[in-house]
Amino acid sequence: MKIIILGAGQVGGTLAENLVGEKNEITVIDSDQETLRSLQDRLDLQVVHGVGSHPDVLAKAGAEDADMLIAVTNSDESNMMACQVAHSLFNTPTKIARVRSEQYIIHQDKLFHHQDIPVDHLIAPEQLVTKAIKRLIDYPGALQVVEFADGKASLVAVKAYYGGLLVGHALSTLREHMPNVDTRVAAIYRRGRPIRPLASTVIEADDEVFFIAATKHIRAVMSELQKLESSYKRIMIAGGGLIGAGLAKRLEHNHNVKLIEYSQERAKYLSAHLDKTIVFCGDASDHELLTEENVQQVDAFIAVTNDDEANIMSAMLAKRLGAQKAMVLIQRSAYVDLVQGGEIDIAFSPQQATISALLTHIRRGDIVNVYSLRRGAAEAIEAIAHGDENTSKVIGKKISDIKLPPGTTIGAVVRADEVIIAHSTTQIEANDHVILFLVDKKFISDVEKLFQPSAFFFG
Repeated sequence: MKIIILGAGQVGGTLAENLVGEKNEITVIDSDQETLRSLQDRLDLQVVHGVGSHPDVLAKAGAEDADMLIAVTNSDESNMMACQVAHSLFNTPTKIARVRSEQYIIHQDKLFHHQDIPVDHLIAPEQLVTKAIKRLIDYPGALQVVEFADGKASLVAVKAYYGGLLVGHALSTLREHMPNVDTRVAAIYRRGRPIRPLASTVIEADDEVFFIAATKHIRAVMSELQKLESSYKRIMIAGGGLIGAGLAKRLEHNHNVKLIEYSQERAKYLSAHLDKTIVFCGDASDHELLTEENVQQVDAFIAVTNDDEANIMSAMLAKRLGAQKAMVLIQRSAYVDLVQGGEIDIAFSPQQATISALLTHIRRGDIVNVYSLRRGAAEAIEAIAHGDENTSKVIGKKISDIKLPPGTTIGAVVRADEVIIAHSTTQIEANDHVILFLVDKKFISDVEKLFQPSAFFFG
């Protein structure tokens, strides 16, 4: 596929890195020559220096025969204009834009159409992050929660703790502990390295365990792997930007929410627009303020300002003062691994959420969901099996007979409303939603090919 990426920042650069190894022809446009040079030194791709929305720059990047334009500069307006130019002058088939301003997002249904602003897929990072944090609040103790098939199945990452019912036992005993719940461990990471989960694999304390189950059974499975944490009731949010405000709005009717915002004007605005959230104007890393507001009674302290260092410092302070959980938003992906797992329980990156959403639209073979896991080291994919036994490489076959790439496992199959946990004898049928876990992303294109029906299939 021939793809033009506008913007060589963290998202553009990471996305290019993800796609280059998958036999795609990538061209990156940016106005910063130095950033482009550094990208070209590391990756096998083309670069074009200039303003990405200018017709001559797009032409130079090969827009006349590009399959896709992905606009992820820091300017919403540049991203939208580039999609307009690509549509009007070059008839680019697929145009994706990252748009962050709430003013555009609230009117997206009326704005983004071919006859108006021709953006085929809109990526709103703040909305994605808000949704991801909300899922972590819904499942106390989870490190990551991703949903498939309209929420019917979920893949959850948890840390196995000393004293957990399964620690020290083989995976095969999972069935004995939970005779009425079908689940499958898709992957285990031990000291940062992936371990292939076999029936004989013994779970150790501190293992990061990814399991898949019907969403309604997630809490039951979590209780087997760790001490089940009680529901989060009291939430404190540091930062009243798009993410902080959006999160408060989603949580305030079922939780006690306090929000700390540094800007007096913004705090006044939030106070007027949120229903039950108590809004304070102040510095979230102010020891006195946190103590006065009883941070020691808080179940989850969530720092989501635009400043990584401020988020880290306020969350560490909140944890030391007695907050049960500390979660932080980290813009620089390199920081995520550094801070997570110590005093800070969970660090999340808007870049990874954005890249997961982008990959969903880029993957071939009717892949409808892609999630970046373990900060981009692995991927979970939902693919739809199309065709019939003659045109498809998977339909009519048992899982044990499907030639999966190395390090790839099928975790579950969603058939209509039924979640079927995958076993070697499970047979794939037409229109099944197949959920796969890939430890090594270099085999993505092999998975795509597996789910692409032959040329004789006409949908």
